[in-house]
Amino acid sequence: MTSGKFEILYKEARLNLEPASPSSIVQLRVAPQSAYGRSSSNRTSTDDEKGYRSRSLATASSIYYRKHHKSPRAFLWRVLENGTVLSIRVADVCKQQQAVDAPLILNLRFPSAIHSSCIGFADPKDVDSLCVFVVDQSNQLYSITLRPDLFRNKTTTDGGLGDACRVYSPPGFGFKHPHRLAVVSSDQLIVTMHDGGILKFDRNKTHDVHASPWKETIYNVAGWGQSLRGLVPFQRNPTVRYEKINMELTAAVSTAVATMGFENTAFLFTICLDHRMRVWDVRTGSILYTGDILNASRDLQEGSSWNINPSQSNLIRIEEGSRGECLVTTFSPVGNGEFKFWKVKANDQGSIHVADYFPGQQLIPPSPSSMDVWSMADFAVVGKTEGPELWALWKNNTSYRVHRLQIHPRNGTQCFNDGWKTVYIENSAPTVEASGPWNSIDSTEKWLDLIFFPGRFSKATLETALAVYEKGLGTYKETSSRAGKSIAESICSVLGSTAALGKTSAGGADYEQFRGTGETQWMRFWRLLLELDKQRGEALALVYDSEEGMVWTACADLLAAVRQCSDVDRVYHNLSSPEKKDEDVAALVAAGLTFVEGFNDSTSQLSRAALRAELFQESSLPDSERMQLFLDRAGFWSAVGDDDIAQVTDILGQNYRTVTSRLYEDLFDLITATNDANSQELREQFTGFGRKVIVRSVQDTVELHWGILFSQLILLVHMEFDIENEDESPLHSRFDVGSIYRRLIAALQRLEHLRWMVKAELNIPARVAVVSGVSSPQLAKRGQEETHTVTALEGLTGHLYGLPEDSDEPLLSAITDLVLDLCAPGSTTILQTCLLQCGLLKHDRPDLALELNPFADQDPFSIYVQGRVFLAHKDYDTAAYYFRRAAIGLSITMKHMDRHSSGLLDDTEWNLLNSGLPNYYSHIVSLFERQKAYSYVMEFSRLALQFVQTGAQDTANIKTEMLSRLFTASTAISHFEEAHSALLQMKDEALQKSYLRKLVEKMCETGQNKQLISLPFSGLQPKVDDILLEKCKATRDVLNGVPYHQILYAWRISHNDYRGGAAILLDRLQKLRQAGEGDKINSINGDALDTQVTRQYLLLINALNCVPSEEAYILEDISPEEKSTPTPRTNGGGDDLDAQLEDLSKKLDAENGAGEDEEDADLLAKIKSFLSRPAEGAAPRKLLTLADIRKNYQLELDRIVAIQNNQFAITGEDDNGDVDMMDIA
Repeated sequence: MTSGKFEILYKEARLNLEPASPSSIVQLRVAPQSAYGRSSSNRTSTDDEKGYRSRSLATASSIYYRKHHKSPRAFLWRVLENGTVLSIRVADVCKQQQAVDAPLILNLRFPSAIHSSCIGFADPKDVDSLCVFVVDQSNQLYSITLRPDLFRNKTTTDGGLGDACRVYSPPGFGFKHPHRLAVVSSDQLIVTMHDGGILKFDRNKTHDVHASPWKETIYNVAGWGQSLRGLVPFQRNPTVRYEKINMELTAAVSTAVATMGFENTAFLFTICLDHRMRVWDVRTGSILYTGDILNASRDLQEGSSWNINPSQSNLIRIEEGSRGECLVTTFSPVGNGEFKFWKVKANDQGSIHVADYFPGQQLIPPSPSSMDVWSMADFAVVGKTEGPELWALWKNNTSYRVHRLQIHPRNGTQCFNDGWKTVYIENSAPTVEASGPWNSIDSTEKWLDLIFFPGRFSKATLETALAVYEKGLGTYKETSSRAGKSIAESICSVLGSTAALGKTSAGGADYEQFRGTGETQWMRFWRLLLELDKQRGEALALVYDSEEGMVWTACADLLAAVRQCSDVDRVYHNLSSPEKKDEDVAALVAAGLTFVEGFNDSTSQLSRAALRAELFQESSLPDSERMQLFLDRAGFWSAVGDDDIAQVTDILGQNYRTVTSRLYEDLFDLITATNDANSQELREQFTGFGRKVIVRSVQDTVELHWGILFSQLILLVHMEFDIENEDESPLHSRFDVGSIYRRLIAALQRLEHLRWMVKAELNIPARVAVVSGVSSPQLAKRGQEETHTVTALEGLTGHLYGLPEDSDEPLLSAITDLVLDLCAPGSTTILQTCLLQCGLLKHDRPDLALELNPFADQDPFSIYVQGRVFLAHKDYDTAAYYFRRAAIGLSITMKHMDRHSSGLLDDTEWNLLNSGLPNYYSHIVSLFERQKAYSYVMEFSRLALQFVQTGAQDTANIKTEMLSRLFTASTAISHFEEAHSALLQMKDEALQKSYLRKLVEKMCETGQNKQLISLPFSGLQPKVDDILLEKCKATRDVLNGVPYHQILYAWRISHNDYRGGAAILLDRLQKLRQAGEGDKINSINGDALDTQVTRQYLLLINALNCVPSEEAYILEDISPEEKSTPTPRTNGGGDDLDAQLEDLSKKLDAENGAGEDEEDADLLAKIKSFLSRPAEGAAPRKLLTLADIRKNYQLELDRIVAIQNNQFAITGEDDNGDVDMMDIA
């Protein structure tokens, strides 16, 4: 919690540089394909530690800020893969309202390794682009122009860099070695050489494509003569050996360029190996100033002891002031290290004046600790009204520290002695909870939650650790079997294979030994992960953004954002030496933390379990009983000893006399935002990169606040029940303890909600602009399918974060204010659980939405959303329960309704809410119908119909829709009585007819024939008959499939239509004969006369026997064979249908005239209608009486007997149409 003698006023938020989606990385070659044969084949694998360092850990990194263009403005660059890859990404924290995010990462691949010290950037004034200048180890100068669209739209990179990349081989590099590159402008570069000279490059702006792109000019420290003498053996000046090169002492190791407000000239400041600063006039190449960087006079004999190591590159910084002035800060790494500040004045005629800002004063920065060896790795200087502000980066192997100093011009030495403040850097590993019977979660789940906490480890680190672990076990294979598995599954598989379930001495399963072995293997893997992760935190550069007021530490595989400490941060991290005004509240915080730290693992877990019950369960108990119940559940009183109580009383006094309500008010003031950081209009929104800073800061802040408030809750309950004697002034006699307890619970509820949001992850559509404006459907589809992984906090609420309209504070303070407001109990950012759940459902993550249910409110819309969550989980009973609960609240008409649902509900669905119960229930019906939960569709359809009011607007439409849905659902689950009832209530005849057909077909297909016949179908019976008749006519195979003939026969018989039943039996008889069923005679095991055809004849005869003899006839369609045979007309009955019908009509006319009943009248009308039919196109039919059918039946029997007796018929017809039979023996 403390950092030595330095007060902690800042803390950092470490950002994982791993992209949220692999598709965010764009690989670009800066040379022809032929130049890549060797480098591509020598790529190292990430499965070993060497390959991991090469591909994931940068050897150089920093941030470049453009001056003339704002979107994007910041670019993070890193050198990877042994210097062959320069990775560039946008690192803007904020963006203008209409600006498009730029999430792509460009990996520029070079054919040869590049000089990490020869990388420069420029921002052209007249073109919105980023100019990149690189010198590789083959002495090639690359100039690359990157447009902002390259970082936004993947389609712009499909053709490679093209003309945006120019390669130049400078002749000046033929006999000189480049060491540092300084960019003056997009048209002018300077490369410092190993011999102390500089090589100036001026862009050739001619349009000749064959001309050299650069004009070179060489300047030397001592002129050409001195330079040439340096090439002669045994005539060289003293040199320093570095990377196989002998470097002159005048060679520059650190450079900086300043214009001081002049447009036509610039000044190059260099720190050289001989411990001197030289100032060059870039326009003329002359040296304007040379002097020791400490302004010290030294003996020439001591020259070697003052030499600077050539690897030092961050020894000078320039802060430009008014026109013609600047402040130069130099650092000497010799000895303990010392700063020197210089006032520089110049004019555009090549005159310069350099003066010591603190003459005669030694400005030696104190080391972070005296126990280790620390070196100054980088520093930054910012001009402030009260004086220069200095930020220093100290480094010790992979550890680093960042210090800050506000310098006052009048007492510089005093400031350097005791004015340093420091940044809190989290170096300790996360606490690993012990596993045991008290732990409610599985050991594997515990470790996975710890390892896969968002932003903790990169995927490359996890894969490398797993490969190294497998190699240690001897189970690693080059062709790994992990294909298709996630990294979490692979880790569980490998670690799970190391533990075997043994037996105890009693012969039972030894679960304790199994659990212990598993814990040991997980702990080994965890330590391996931590060792690999340390390498990611090696600091490479310190960057200060003077425009936004932000400090960054660029590391090997991390980027640390420095932000200001909040009040509670400052108290927590400086508990050993708090400010005077915070001494009492610091004592309270220290007492709580000390008290809880004494708990063992079991007590700590039980206390947290008791807290969860307190947070998520509503209680109607009085405060005292509620606190007593919490104490009983936690049970920490049994683990508290006299020593633990003594530690608390030593801090808070006997009987905790220093604890007052005012003290708790001060504590709550610490965790409350000082302003409404999130309640104002946003001037600038945070980018995706900036949201990662917020999420990481919230993760740290939530854990810190939760730890403090949890310890305070435990301490408050302990103090309340520790003093039992009323004479000793217990807490409840001094202030309202219950009120403090409730406020602590409310604050912890907020923090618990945020803890979940910064831990849960979901996939959201990538914001890469690849869909708009593309001509390729494949590219458009690819853009739609790409997603990236973010935390729920960023994915669901990230659009709310930005800089307030009237805020002018630096970014490192604005981030803290925003984070503190977000974590505060009375935050202006309201986390509406229902909207968060809507967003998760929209992103198809009902599992995460279900986890938010404990935080849900109990208003009607929140209850409705909980129903949607359970519906997505297919828990229909629970979903229906919540939908019924929300019915009244969401049916009442509201004048002003807040229509926010994160896109889950469209306008049509919103219109059904708060507009009456029928509309609400109809909406619920549609939800269940999408899930095909038809029983619930029926339930809520009935409810909707129940509340439909006659005469109300749209009543008919709602009723029709609900009846339709009720019918569909009932039919789908074979509730045919319900479907029949809904069908009868329909008023739309066309709809009713359509559904009637659907119902009849469904019942026939499912074999519900008896139920079909038993249903009344009031007013619809003729239609049912027509539907069945149509299906019968369409049926060809009457033995297989749905027996429509038999169903229609049963239907007509049940409705006393025997002649109709006989007609359909006749149709089935004909189709049986056509199918050859009459020839299938069973003569071996049964009655040969019992065939499908003979049985059908018997049914037909029985049906006609049920009607009066004068009505025992049916009409039969004439077959095509009979049509081709001419039949003479007769007047005596015969087979002429028209003649017979005419005779029957005459008889009925005579009888009707005598006053017969209505049935004869109806029959007569039908006969006359039939006789008046058009002759052409009508199907001819004939009349079959009962006698005809019996005759045909007898003929069928005779035919079967003849076949049985081997009597084969030879048929022929005479002139009268009679058939002669001849038996052939």
